[in-house]
Amino acid sequence: MFFRGSMSEVFNIVIVAQAGRLEYEALVFAASLRAKSPKFKGRLLVCEPQPGPKWNSDPRMGSEVREALESMGAEILPFANEHFGQDYPNGNKIECLKVVPTDRPFVFFDTDTLVLDDIRKVPFDFDRPAASMRRESTWPQIELYGPGYHATWESLYRQFGLEMDSALDKTWPEEFWRRYPYFNAGFFYHRDAAAFGARYLEIALGIRDNRPAELVCQEIWPWLDQIALPLVLHSFGGGFGALEDGWLDGRTTCHYRVLPLLYARESEAVISVIEEVTAPNKIKKILKNYEPIKRMVYQGRGKKVRALFDQNDLPRKEQGIRNRIKKEGFWMR
Repeated sequence: MFFRGSMSEVFNIVIVAQAGRLEYEALVFAASLRAKSPKFKGRLLVCEPQPGPKWNSDPRMGSEVREALESMGAEILPFANEHFGQDYPNGNKIECLKVVPTDRPFVFFDTDTLVLDDIRKVPFDFDRPAASMRRESTWPQIELYGPGYHATWESLYRQFGLEMDSALDKTWPEEFWRRYPYFNAGFFYHRDAAAFGARYLEIALGIRDNRPAELVCQEIWPWLDQIALPLVLHSFGGGFGALEDGWLDGRTTCHYRVLPLLYARESEAVISVIEEVTAPNKIKKILKNYEPIKRMVYQGRGKKVRALFDQNDLPRKEQGIRNRIKKEGFWMR
């Protein structure tokens, strides 16, 4: 067990990057890791899908971004898509784990994440995996006469031979969505990437190909990775309470999702970090090729987005923030 303020054991960080938005986000992530956690001793592993029948075009990153990532110490790990790809790129975070070395624990992050502080301070227990609690009630969507939250989630736990009772957060009442184990897949971690990835794949494919009757009216796209994740965490003894709130998606990292949302709702400290790490000319000349960073960060559109909102009185739902930004013509991703 690691106590507050102690350093976690050495671990690797895993992200997925490919041509387009993710390669530029990966570059910003790497720059923030280097700037804010310079004593991080693990490896930054950038998993890259390779061309194949699951892709309509070449998903590999451009040479300029690749070279910049490697100059920051990142290692590029190619992997092949056997089950997901163009139709469900979220599946990359599942399939990439098969190529991640198992000599150390791993922490996976979505590329649209900023490192804000020393990542080594986070008290990871790699034998009790966790994921992001920064989520909304996006799944399941309960129909008037259909199964409720309990029956829907219980059908999945039953399908994979897991008991659900100990996975619940019983501080919330029956049939309230927060009682049931649902996470944002923007980060997750475990001791063994191969074992975690294999189980994640097994459960995701099981839901995709053989969903229980209780899910017949539920849309599983694009939520499949987040539907499967709670089952994976629970199967390894993790889930609610495995990581104290406030470390990730808090004071140590920020999963900003898209740049307009970052400027609309995140703290001034987060904005300072993204503007700091994207400022050096060596990285700036590459990031200018990506319109959202060019316009939001370098040309000041982000400040205009921020001026639309009172950060102490934001719309309760993310969709309300999105709608206001779109109405003003500032939405980009």
